[in-house]
Amino acid sequence: MKIVTVTGYKGGVSKSTTSIHLATYFSDRGKTLIVDGDPNRTALSWSQRGKLPFEVADERQAMRVIAGNDYVVIDTPARPNSDDLKELAKGCDLLILPTTPDVVSLEPMLQTANDLGAANYKTLLTIVPPFPSKEGLAMQQELIENGLPVFKTMIRRSSGFQKAALAGVPIRDIVEARSRTAWHDYEALGKEIMEVWANG
Repeated sequence: MKIVTVTGYKGGVSKSTTSIHLATYFSDRGKTLIVDGDPNRTALSWSQRGKLPFEVADERQAMRVIAGNDYVVIDTPARPNSDDLKELAKGCDLLILPTTPDVVSLEPMLQTANDLGAANYKTLLTIVPPFPSKEGLAMQQELIENGLPVFKTMIRRSSGFQKAALAGVPIRDIVEARSRTAWHDYEALGKEIMEVWANG
């Protein structure tokens, strides 16, 4: 069983969206579960509005349903303290820290990385403005220069995510062509995670 934990130092960075779409990617490769530990219960609400290709469990029921899964994605509350962060990192195969590409996010991200030390984590740029904007690349470079492990894949901003959430499905099930592009970003992220594990 592989466990991925998605956490962030603030809300609104696509933490639950990332959890849902990584679980969608993993569900094509094995039995997958999301443990919704976010007080907003975004993943649970999303699943109740439609149909997702994996199970979503409230953190309080997780112990009953976790066995037998190949992949578990844990969606956590925003703003964990530094001790919680270290414990989250210890309890999973990879900790993912989504962040938006803006200057305001850089300082807290560097502080979070400092708190994590040598833990097994990677930062993920989300809600990245599409080309020709260079904000995503600039932030990625800034994080790399500060010594943070960063995914090559960036998740571009898309209105399709709101439509997917309303319909209770992954964005790959929304028909418009632009939504397919957003799904390809998460597919690329899934492949990158598989490579991290294969080379680990």
